[in-house]
Amino acid sequence: VNGKPIELIRFDTGSDPKQAAVGARKLIQDDEVLVILGPFSSGETRVALTVADRAGVLMIPTAASAPRLVDKSAYGWRLTEDESKQFSRLLAAIKDAGLPAETAAVIYVSDEVVSNTAGTKLYPPLMEAAGIEVMDPIPVQYKSFDMSAQAAQILEADPDLVAIAGLPDSASKVIKELRRQGFEGRIIGSQIFSDPVVVELFGPEGEGTMMVAGFWKGRTEASAAFDARFLEELDKRGIHKKGAHHSDAQAYDGVYLLKQIMEAAGVTGDPEKLEEERAAIAAAMEGVRFSGVVGDDICFAGHDAELPGYVIEIKGGAWTKFAEAPADSCE
Repeated sequence: VNGKPIELIRFDTGSDPKQAAVGARKLIQDDEVLVILGPFSSGETRVALTVADRAGVLMIPTAASAPRLVDKSAYGWRLTEDESKQFSRLLAAIKDAGLPAETAAVIYVSDEVVSNTAGTKLYPPLMEAAGIEVMDPIPVQYKSFDMSAQAAQILEADPDLVAIAGLPDSASKVIKELRRQGFEGRIIGSQIFSDPVVVELFGPEGEGTMMVAGFWKGRTEASAAFDARFLEELDKRGIHKKGAHHSDAQAYDGVYLLKQIMEAAGVTGDPEKLEEERAAIAAAMEGVRFSGVVGDDICFAGHDAELPGYVIEIKGGAWTKFAEAPADSCE
């Protein structure tokens, strides 16, 4: 950046919102960082953003997709897409393809905060708005090994769709129990479990499952090169994945977005100019447009990036693109 290397200072929150606040204070007050890329989840971001706003430090979370999360923040910006918009795109693709979608059940993992919120407050109204008749959401607990009663309840209703709100491991447990009991309908989900690793995790029972993601490796040559390099670097570290998650791609693009605005702001990294350069970086986000592996000429509506969405289907045991939706206009 302007001829100088970036110094990365990391803080591991352990996915704990309280630690996200501790981390934000440490990075801002003790380490005197110019910007913060992160934290990861919406729960962490809600807490950490209050620290960043008070200090006047730009914060770009890497996976937080809760609706309206940064609406009231002066210094929080997202290079992620709103969960409700992406799930609506999935429902639209299902309707456009003429797939059976008259009735649906929602099952959510109650002891996962993001899954609980999606299953009770996000999925039902969006499905109803799409003209789908929805049963009352059914809770399960990840720590429970017995989901047979909930699965039996769904089988008795025999809906066209079952929308699962759960992280990959918990969604896998639910899917396998549904299939074990003989459910033959379509299983769908949002960005919560849309990680290429689910192809292996769900196994044969996951065939036909549909979800929506914010990154597609086949979008451009640069996107494909990022995905390949990412997997190569993970392999060196002994980490197995089937492809880059959209949050991986968005975090990668986040670094280059920061590089772009830091250069535009003329950042020097001089400790004597810390407050001045923090303010200049934040100001440089206004009206910015950015191209990366996630999308081209990305703009921001308010503090939220407008990004494309990709409807993914597990087909033939592979992560395949079923449909795509272009980014909305920022006008």
